[in-house]
Amino acid sequence: MTTTVQGPERDSLELDRVTIRFAGDSGDGMQLTGTQFTRTAAVFGNDISTFPDYPAEIRAPAGSLPGVSGFQISFSASDIHTPGDAPDVLVAMNPAALKTNVVDLPPGGALIVNSDAFTKGNLSKAAYTSNPLEDGSLKQYKVFQIPISTLNAAALEGLDMTSKQVDLTKNFFALGLMFWLYERSMEPTLKWIDQKFGARPILAEANRRALHAGYAFGDTTEMFHETYSVPKAKLPPGTYRNITGNEATALGFLAAAHAAKRPLFYGSYPITPASDILHQLSAYKSFGVKTFQAEDEIAAIGATIGAAYGGSLALTGTSGPGVALKTEAMGLAVMTELPIVIVNVQRAGPSTGLPTKVEQADLFQAIFGRNGEAPMPVVAPATPAECFTFAVEASRLALKYMTPVMYLSDAFVGNGAEPWRVPSVDELPDISVPNAVKGEGTFLPYGRDPETLSRPWAVPGTPGLEHRIGGLEKLHGLGTVSYDADNHHRMTVLRRDKVAGIARDIPDLEVFGPEQGELLILGWGSTYGAIRSAVERLQAEGKSVAQAHLRYLFPFPENTGDVLRSYKTVLVPELNLGQLWFVIRGTYLVDALSYGRVRGKPFRISEIVDEANRILAERS
Repeated sequence: MTTTVQGPERDSLELDRVTIRFAGDSGDGMQLTGTQFTRTAAVFGNDISTFPDYPAEIRAPAGSLPGVSGFQISFSASDIHTPGDAPDVLVAMNPAALKTNVVDLPPGGALIVNSDAFTKGNLSKAAYTSNPLEDGSLKQYKVFQIPISTLNAAALEGLDMTSKQVDLTKNFFALGLMFWLYERSMEPTLKWIDQKFGARPILAEANRRALHAGYAFGDTTEMFHETYSVPKAKLPPGTYRNITGNEATALGFLAAAHAAKRPLFYGSYPITPASDILHQLSAYKSFGVKTFQAEDEIAAIGATIGAAYGGSLALTGTSGPGVALKTEAMGLAVMTELPIVIVNVQRAGPSTGLPTKVEQADLFQAIFGRNGEAPMPVVAPATPAECFTFAVEASRLALKYMTPVMYLSDAFVGNGAEPWRVPSVDELPDISVPNAVKGEGTFLPYGRDPETLSRPWAVPGTPGLEHRIGGLEKLHGLGTVSYDADNHHRMTVLRRDKVAGIARDIPDLEVFGPEQGELLILGWGSTYGAIRSAVERLQAEGKSVAQAHLRYLFPFPENTGDVLRSYKTVLVPELNLGQLWFVIRGTYLVDALSYGRVRGKPFRISEIVDEANRILAERS
């Protein structure tokens, strides 16, 4: 629905939601362009959701199809949960970007192209046999051909820069044009330019000129007959900032260390898409954070276990291939019952797979992927903002129950962004756990708290708490090495029951929609937004459909079985080939239906709506 406001020269259309996709070569700065537009929309007060999509190769051949980088942002005046199924506007900086992205642009969508880039050589690299700007193949779109490179170079005339350096600023020309088209201020980006390039005045001036030139082109040309505005969203009161999932994860663990009253240690080996967490935490030395970039994944978790033994809130971060290398040491953390958090920002596999694309295929690895009986709690945030909350929660569980905890994020939620209400320090829970002290009698390093079954945290150097620790089985209570068969069974059951008991300490599974009915759509992790949006559409059509979303994957919330049995059919969409579905069926004997996709992309809302309607029609 739109409202037309007549202006002095052009119509201004008020829209509830707009989705823009910037696409270009991996060196065209599309991630930066999208990020700057996102920051501006966030400052204005829109609700936002983003989807950065970049190539696996650090620098793929220029103009090639594998080298295309994209950034999609959806900004809205109302509450949104996804970056949109399809863009309303596609900004394509070269033929390869056009070819790989135009398939997602719906008929009637706006297509803004850098016509300068449609040379014979670039068309050939993108496998075009004719120029799509001339052959009529784009007639179903509103096409705006703009010689961005030429106009941008003219704006930068007189600056002491090479032609290559000039060309690198053309993304800001495109950004300025989009700021004008959607009635957004350039001020946040101009301030960013001053901060970023303050010591390099020529680069600062070049980017400022490019931004202003793009804005001025939109304002003075007769190419565009309308501008568009998206009002502020009605968000709950508070202080907000735009945040990615990885940023929220880092800040969440920083807050958790404060709430735990312990120093923070983060041991990691760089790996896409988890490296941002290491980068961010390394900037917090003034808060007592110690970051360790290890020589490999095994050294990273080994140091993390050592830090936990020494009394720190200890974390290690990686993606699926790194978890595979950390597996043996994770078993050591289970056996020694030391509190560490293993962050897994999942990506598409197996092996190197699609390292910059999203997948949820590490759930089996998280729950079952260790030798022996080695239970470990698993939590999974559903949105970028929730990454903060569940970083604190993972830390709470690790400390309270003296256990390693797996924190399952993924590339979509980790790289995506949304508004986050910044909590006050007073809102943080107290998750502190005291160190053990010498009491009367013999110290029992593997004695059990009667409520949690956790063992005491005996920090090295504390008088009277000397004890043995290692990977061999422990004698119940005393912790000395034991090969006794009955003791091994007893200790294995205790470790299992300790983790199982966490189910009493976590919230019930909530349901969005009717508490019983025809169809429950059950998800976990980053599928939340697409499922919620799909369920809202289905409910608006009068369908008996509800949503439940699991943030605690091991153990499940205590009421999970009751929720599942309240619906005739349970559908489980996930970005794998049915891992949660498999666990749910095995745990609750519910004949759930799997809907798995592994394309390196998040679900579209329409896919889940269509699958739900198909099931409802079949079972009516």
